[in-house]
Amino acid sequence: MFSGFNVFRVGISFVIMCIFYMPTVNSLPELSPQKYFSTLQPGKASLAYFCQADSPRTSVFLEELNEAVRPLQDYGISVAKVNCVKEEISRYCGKEKDLMKAYLFKGNILLREFPTDTLFDVNAIVAHVLFSEDVEYAHLYFFHCKLVLDLTQQCRRTLMEQPLTTLNIHLFIKTMKAPLLTEVAEDPQQVSTVHLQLGLPLVFIVSQQATYEADRRTAEWVAWRLLGKAGVLLLLRDSLEVNIPQDANVVFKRAEEGVPVEFLVLHDVDLIISHVENNMHIEEIQEDEDNDMEGPDIDVQDDEVAETVFRDRKRKLPLELTVELTEETFNATVMASDSIVLFYAGWQAVSMAFLQSYIDVAVKLKGTSTMLLTRINCADWSDVCTKQNVTEFPIIKMYKKGENPVSYAGMLGTEDLLKFIQLNRISYPVNITSIQEAEEYLSGELYKDLILYSSVSVLGLFSPTMKTAKEDFSEAGNYLKGYVITGIYSEEDVLLLSTKYAASLPALLLARHTEGKIESIPLASTHAQDIVQIITDALLEMFPEITVENLPSYFRLQKPLLILFSDGTVNPQYKKAILTLVKQKYLDSFTPCWLNLKNTPVGRGILRAYFDPLPPLPLLVLVNLHSGGQVFAFPSDQAIIEENLVLWLKKLEAGLENHITILPAQEWKPPLPAYDFLSMIDAATSQRGTRKVPKCMKETDVQENDKEQHEDKSAVRKEPIETLRIKHWNRSNWFKEAEKSFRRDKELGCSKVN
Repeated sequence: MFSGFNVFRVGISFVIMCIFYMPTVNSLPELSPQKYFSTLQPGKASLAYFCQADSPRTSVFLEELNEAVRPLQDYGISVAKVNCVKEEISRYCGKEKDLMKAYLFKGNILLREFPTDTLFDVNAIVAHVLFSEDVEYAHLYFFHCKLVLDLTQQCRRTLMEQPLTTLNIHLFIKTMKAPLLTEVAEDPQQVSTVHLQLGLPLVFIVSQQATYEADRRTAEWVAWRLLGKAGVLLLLRDSLEVNIPQDANVVFKRAEEGVPVEFLVLHDVDLIISHVENNMHIEEIQEDEDNDMEGPDIDVQDDEVAETVFRDRKRKLPLELTVELTEETFNATVMASDSIVLFYAGWQAVSMAFLQSYIDVAVKLKGTSTMLLTRINCADWSDVCTKQNVTEFPIIKMYKKGENPVSYAGMLGTEDLLKFIQLNRISYPVNITSIQEAEEYLSGELYKDLILYSSVSVLGLFSPTMKTAKEDFSEAGNYLKGYVITGIYSEEDVLLLSTKYAASLPALLLARHTEGKIESIPLASTHAQDIVQIITDALLEMFPEITVENLPSYFRLQKPLLILFSDGTVNPQYKKAILTLVKQKYLDSFTPCWLNLKNTPVGRGILRAYFDPLPPLPLLVLVNLHSGGQVFAFPSDQAIIEENLVLWLKKLEAGLENHITILPAQEWKPPLPAYDFLSMIDAATSQRGTRKVPKCMKETDVQENDKEQHEDKSAVRKEPIETLRIKHWNRSNWFKEAEKSFRRDKELGCSKVN
């Protein structure tokens, strides 16, 4: 006997039974039941036909079965006729209705049975054996055969419900081989099993000595129902030092660390199953990477991305809308016209997913863009990518004549990339030369076709003598190009504008086109990185809708989040009340925002971490993520109006409100360190004794070398080659990258040269 699993797309072994006698067919072996079962081998397929004597009605069927012997043998499937005899007892030689069925076997395991009247000819027999109509896609079952003592009995089996990937199969087998039921007599909060390590919850069935046998039977039944979904343990209350509520009969422990256990009163097995299935959070893991599994497992990276790529693998992309570059065509192409180049790797899931977004951009820009959209597969042309200092995939670079290449650092999606390309149609900052032109710029008329991509325009006001300040602003505007429209005005009559908008020079004017407002911001510091920070902060909304894409921008403010959870568009009265408090400076210490659960379904998972059970929406919550992790809830029985909000905030400040939960302190890190391919290459080269020490190139040498080949010198100067890694960029890294860039601005770079 053995315990294992089987993945099958078709039926594999087959048994047919009859009750009539048939003359011997030469090519169809005839065996007794005992002899037949002794010839079966694990993993081998078999087609058998059990018969009793004295029946001429099966002659036609046996002729067709005889014809099916050879084609089935070609697929490794044996065929046999089994004669039922009185001396040998077998379940397949029982009642007449059972004898008129077809049985499908693999080894000693019965997989499937069919009525024999469906096997009307050789084609039907072969088709049913190879292509069962009940199996539309691959399945994986775990057969629990260690519990079966009689070869004629069927093994209990468990179907794997997750997608068939290497990691999911590994986790499935791990849970199948774990103990079905474990008895414990310790604090549930301290109990850890393989299920928790695999990200599955634990269910404790609370028992006591008087009801032990009945409780154990219940626990076993629950364990079979939840097999592969949760671990089940029998908790002995009598020998437990920790107090458990007297009426609690079930304890539920989530897989997440730091989450307190739940004491439940559930008197029905179905209620236990429902509670687990409604509260568990199982990631559907694919083969390649990342997302939320804990532990350094290499198969976790890029799981959802790989799934998307696999799902869309048959989608035909109009690649002809972009120019495919090679080592021979790269330099000539990017030097001949303004170009956008996608550097990607054909073997990498993130690259292939982003390629779809890139082609979607090409579709939107078809016939309208002055930029040439191109792509190069670094898996085929690694030398080109190395010379362009491409150290991560995927990456977008913009090449313009007379300018250093610019790397795209936004989200890897269609809309953000489209915005980047459209806003780069003009050079930044725009040089405004008259008061009239400045007013047109601030009103949005000057670049009204770009307002769709940048709802805010920034105008720097400087007197003609502020040379250093103008240079710093120009540097900041150049850094922010592709993300916001920036302009500069420093004519002799600049005081007319500064007076009109009550701005002391130097200053920034922010034109918010959606709201029709213009506000001024004084520049106390004119360092480029400070200007980038000021503009970046100014782009943030006062009461934004939080999404997956913009959360990092608001999270980096290091303030408690005041979040209004709504199941749809936010109520205008609630929005008005909160904006009023913002203008009155009541919320300066917080980041007020709202989250639409319809647009961002992950919000429901966030709420489940705060509440159990979930109260009705809308919900106003204060989350102090950066200090203590406390979560406070605005009273659900009070209206969200200014007076109630002010009173609640004062109670919070005075320490009179109790938190509803405390979030565990943990760092948000990638599940795995980046692949350091360059170090691997260096190590391998060093072992061969042929490693070359890279030499630093002076800036003048880089410029001279440009005459021979067009390379990304600015990237070499500002971004020394790091480890080859895969990044998901977002807007939150603007300021940090700006600091690094400006800090290196006057340093000479050192590059590895092939």
